[in-house]
Amino acid sequence: MSVYDFTCTTMQGKEVSLSQYKGKVILIVNTASKCGFTPQFAGLEKLYKEYKDKGLEILGFPSNQFNEQDPGTNEEIQEFCKVNYGVTFQMFKKGDVRGDNPQPLFAYLTKEKGFKGFNMDHPIAPKLVPMLKEKHPEILEGDGIKWNFTKFLIDREGNVVERFEPTTTPEEIAPAIEKLL
Repeated sequence: MSVYDFTCTTMQGKEVSLSQYKGKVILIVNTASKCGFTPQFAGLEKLYKEYKDKGLEILGFPSNQFNEQDPGTNEEIQEFCKVNYGVTFQMFKKGDVRGDNPQPLFAYLTKEKGFKGFNMDHPIAPKLVPMLKEKHPEILEGDGIKWNFTKFLIDREGNVVERFEPTTTPEEIAPAIEKLL
């Protein structure tokens, strides 16, 4: 099994087989519009513009599961991303990325690459971890997505090669992407 076995729905309602990205390096990200990590959209778009001609695709998947930080409709989210961050990479329909009924793609991704911890040097981490322990301790259990802007790097053969938590910025991922391109 690989990411190519999954079909996802774009913001525009089009069913897309991820097999259309065969031969590309893919960065899959769960996103949110009202999160402390939301400015990562700018870094993701910068990565996309810098590497898309070399074979990088970035796929964004909004979720409202983390303190309801993406409550808008698909259309509102798409507009927000475009107007505020100039997002041109493919965004998909909002859905669950963890819990009892995650999108099948995210169930697969988290099974392939488990949680290894947050980068506690990131300025948000010292606030995020205590908040999770206090308000959402269940999120810290297991390998499920812990928060918005968890990123999965996929090689040109569809294999999940790395997982980056929200506390890893897009800029920090660039060397790993370059190795696969």
